[in-house]
Amino acid sequence: MSDKKWRDDATFRSIRFAVGQCALGAVLVAASGEGVCAISLGDDARALVNELERQFPNAEPVGEDPDFERLVARVVGMVEAPQLGCDLPLDIRGTAFQRRVWQALRAVPPGQRLTYGELARAIGEPTAARAVAGACAANKIAVAIPCHRVVRSDGSISGYRWGVERKRELLGREGDS
Repeated sequence: MSDKKWRDDATFRSIRFAVGQCALGAVLVAASGEGVCAISLGDDARALVNELERQFPNAEPVGEDPDFERLVARVVGMVEAPQLGCDLPLDIRGTAFQRRVWQALRAVPPGQRLTYGELARAIGEPTAARAVAGACAANKIAVAIPCHRVVRSDGSISGYRWGVERKRELLGREGDS
């Protein structure tokens, strides 16, 4: 199912969500009945909720669930101590290409970096470095799909959906500066 069709699907009725705080600012975690469908980082909790509503316009956001807030605590733990890992059920939606990129990213261990070109080669698309960068930019599930581990071919840190400083901090927390 395409990302647009999934967002517009009438059977996708509600998304549970909660916003917490971590060392990187506000963190929003949202889940469908299938698993975590969004992890967003930012400075403003209300802006993160507004973004969630834009991403899933036909779903009803459901907040203030103490059980769900435990899931947010697990995500915060993943940010604070990435080497411990966190096995979350994920509801990953995107194109077939994006899903291949995201699947490959989930296999990259904390503290390891790779370039967009290396990731393209890893998925069998050696000339698709720009498309890989686009898939990273489209990732809605920060940290659990660790697109922050991808850098430019010269090793420098570049764009990150949730800010380059957050990317730098995440890499530092993983023991890679």
